[in-house]
Amino acid sequence: MNVGVGAYRGDDGKPYVLPCVKEAEQRILASLEKGELNHEYAGIVGEPSFIDCALKFAYGDDADVLNEKLVAGVQSLSGTGGLRLFGEFIQKFGHSHIYVPDPTWGNHIPIFQNSGLEVRKYRYYDKSTSDLDFEGMKADILDAPLGSAVLLHACAHNPTGMDPSMEQWAELSQLMKKKGLFPFFDCAYQGFASGNAPKDAAAFRHFVADGHKLALVQSFSKNFGLYGQRIGALSFLTEDPDEASRVLSQLKICIRPSYSNPPRHGARIVSTVLSDEQLTRDFIDQCKEMADRINSMRIRLRALLEEAGSKHDWDHITKQIGMFAYSGLSKEEVINLRDNHHIYCTLDGRISMAVSPLFIIGRYFCSHFLLAE
Repeated sequence: MNVGVGAYRGDDGKPYVLPCVKEAEQRILASLEKGELNHEYAGIVGEPSFIDCALKFAYGDDADVLNEKLVAGVQSLSGTGGLRLFGEFIQKFGHSHIYVPDPTWGNHIPIFQNSGLEVRKYRYYDKSTSDLDFEGMKADILDAPLGSAVLLHACAHNPTGMDPSMEQWAELSQLMKKKGLFPFFDCAYQGFASGNAPKDAAAFRHFVADGHKLALVQSFSKNFGLYGQRIGALSFLTEDPDEASRVLSQLKICIRPSYSNPPRHGARIVSTVLSDEQLTRDFIDQCKEMADRINSMRIRLRALLEEAGSKHDWDHITKQIGMFAYSGLSKEEVINLRDNHHIYCTLDGRISMAVSPLFIIGRYFCSHFLLAE
């Protein structure tokens, strides 16, 4: 059993296609048959309708910064491509390093290193307490040099699933503004984490309201289930429309020799859903169903571990949010699971909560080594 894969699975263990996505594809196919659409290249920045929908999804439908044209946005090759584009862009214009949480998504580090940036870490998670190390996080951010770029997970931190509270986000916002740091939000789970898209964007929107000049990368792989379509967006919140125009021009210069222009089909799916009131309501409901199911799996796994007699504190399993649980298993325990029971996860103990037979894992945890604690 693979419980390390970063993709949602239904109760049958198979990939799940949202009904609203199926409906959007039917509408796109009908438009193609009528000759209203074609498969020509998108522009360098991508599908304009998608970019418009993506930015409203993150910043808010009536966000002042959008109405005032302060945001430069492009379609990216999902979140991964947006991260690489961001790294290349800021390196080109004078940044030599970026701060990332410790731990963070494993791919963050090679992406930024390959962009020519030195990767520095700030404390984020205390393994001894299975909780956020907020004081350590603040101290390390305070030590960052003026103007440093700082990567923040917008919601459902990967791999720990442990997010700051809104009060802590507000404190971080003021701290970073005082220090003159450049916040960069990685938003891979909006709507998918809690089942409520505005709630999942609350930290990012708070930084916007506080007047930060910042950047945001979005992925639509998880919340729309469009893993293979590679649909994302990268945006910069700038000082004025003129600066936004210059940033967009420079982003095009980075994109052109890299991948020239992004794919259209997935972008059309997202824009079809988010530009239609009924499909948007359907998406919200279906996204919430996925999030609720994942949360129920957290509750179930914790209950099984406690019912089996484990004396370990599993409170962190249900305090965390999002697709993954940072279980607290050691490298040796992960290897035990892999070699003796053929249950596979990453060596840091991160497990996906979107796998249906989690009760099997709970029984193995307890019966084979956790009860020996």
